[in-house]
Amino acid sequence: MHRWTPPESWVRITTIDAHTGGEPLRIITSGVPEPHGATILAKRDHAMQHSEELRRILMWEPRGHADMYGALLTEPVTPDGDLGVLFLHNDGFSTMCGHGIIALGVVGVATGLFPADGPETVINFDTPAGRVKAVAHAGDDGVARVSFVNVPSFVLLSDLTIDLPGVGEARCDVAYGGAFYAYVDAAHFGLSLLPSETKQIIDLGRRIKSAVSAAVDIAHPEGGDGLGFLYGTIFVGPPHAAGAHSRNVCVFADGEVDRSPTGTGVSGRLAIHHARGELGVGDTIVVESILGSTFTGRVLEETVVGEHAAIVPEVSGRAWITGRHEFLVDPTDPLKDGFLVR
Repeated sequence: MHRWTPPESWVRITTIDAHTGGEPLRIITSGVPEPHGATILAKRDHAMQHSEELRRILMWEPRGHADMYGALLTEPVTPDGDLGVLFLHNDGFSTMCGHGIIALGVVGVATGLFPADGPETVINFDTPAGRVKAVAHAGDDGVARVSFVNVPSFVLLSDLTIDLPGVGEARCDVAYGGAFYAYVDAAHFGLSLLPSETKQIIDLGRRIKSAVSAAVDIAHPEGGDGLGFLYGTIFVGPPHAAGAHSRNVCVFADGEVDRSPTGTGVSGRLAIHHARGELGVGDTIVVESILGSTFTGRVLEETVVGEHAAIVPEVSGRAWITGRHEFLVDPTDPLKDGFLVR
């Protein structure tokens, strides 16, 4: 069987898969054409128009699942950029992904894409949200952790009241950390943020996202139309383990549940706590995921985005390689384009 070769007419796509704190990342290594464009946002638009079928093939069943996540690598678009990256999920292409940056740092150093440079290997990523500077920190056996300096993060709205039919009123903050999220108190909904509550979390997350999107216009003052949408809902609750500050569970795209603490979500959390006077420059928090895996977030400096007071956040975490794959598409397969069943 190992000598079998698929017919030339079949589509072949190769990937390296990893996970960051339990959240998958499928990194495409061949078989998907590189998108065109002078900017990463232009490349994202091109991929949305021309690589949609391949996104479904890799993210959806039978090769993926409703919570799969992926990365499509591109040439950098800045003189000092090392790599461009587009992130894809069950419903399209996102603007930034913290767990993806962490996994790419681990996979990139392990495969030699980014040659290890002493104890710290610096990687400059061009993302649709902007420049993200990652550092792969060497350990005794490969990369011990990856930290990244994210794009400036800020609070768009504080204490927004929304009405959820059958639930009642709820309050949320809307913040940006590479993507816009509505942040809500998990205790208000009686949630402990455990895997056993996933169905309820998805249902409430979708409803909150819809209510906030209908109530307010989401716009990034410097990002144009490409960044101006609400990506998801983040439930915030107390930690389940000693040493952690809190727990995050993010519902994004079409009801995906992040298994990690969500790097862009932690960035937005840092902006919220800084705006409340609860965190200063240099302060750190450890945030848990629904699985108990953690990211560490730190406020690096204060800045301004448009008319919004903002911060520059740093987030760090760990990732592991899980597989190397060749996916095949038989043109006679009636389900070749993928499907989703929850």
